Amino acid sequence: MRDGTAGAPARRDGVGDVQFVPSSAPWQRYIALGDSFTEGLNDADPARPDEFRGWADRLAEHLAAATGGDVEYANLAIRGRLLRQVVEEQVPVALAARPDLVSLVAGGNDLMRPGADPDELAATLEAAVVRFRGAGADVLLATGVDTRSTPLLRRARGKIAVFNADIWSIAARTGAAVLDQWSAGWLQDTRLWDTDRIHLTAEGHRRTALAAATALGVPTGQDDEWRIPLPPQPARALRVAVAEEAAWVRGFVAPWIGRRLRGTSSGDGREPKRPVPLALPRA
Repeated sequence: MRDGTAGAPARRDGVGDVQFVPSSAPWQRYIALGDSFTEGLNDADPARPDEFRGWADRLAEHLAAATGGDVEYANLAIRGRLLRQVVEEQVPVALAARPDLVSLVAGGNDLMRPGADPDELAATLEAAVVRFRGAGADVLLATGVDTRSTPLLRRARGKIAVFNADIWSIAARTGAAVLDQWSAGWLQDTRLWDTDRIHLTAEGHRRTALAAATALGVPTGQDDEWRIPLPPQPARALRVAVAEEAAWVRGFVAPWIGRRLRGTSSGDGREPKRPVPLALPRA
């Protein structure tokens, strides 16, 4: 690992085009920070029946396979966390572990709340990125997904778009890499999302991990099939669509509103699933 100073800034090759220039690859210690997206919800881990796997775990495996050496990995993400909580609770722990690569993906829970200011969130995010870059770590960020096709969630689409623009600016200033989910057309397929419409399925996590590896310039030995949308699916009958919408509101929207009213979170009392960097098996 390297420490001390940040590497070269990202290079802009055109309007909106930020090319990542790694400063610490090949990476030996990767730490993932964030909320349920990075915790990996709804991607069951066959090796640990009581845990989820997720795109960050899969990305760590790609890193280990690409280097052919020892890669240490920790995942500090906890479901329900707001950006401020990620910065206050997870960033100091990660810095103390001296990683050479971190993924920092948070802010989505904030943007779902009324009154959220995406520019304020971006300022908080950038301050954390600067701390990691100053410690010599490369950083992977991620834009939010386009919610245009999801009822209720599409109300936050404008704020998500502003936050995404801020993320690209942060990357240009700090040399961070960006996992671009907003323009990933394949993510618009409902079959890549679990029934809660917020968390990815196993296939969604698999594809996202490959997209993240590509953003970092990590070879995976696979072609670009992850970019290809799934085959078209038959249209839902109106009766089925109405029933599914009602079930979603009862099963996920109503409980989410209830937690907001009570001031509680789905992550209350939970600890990180992988709190310290541990070596992954060699490929």
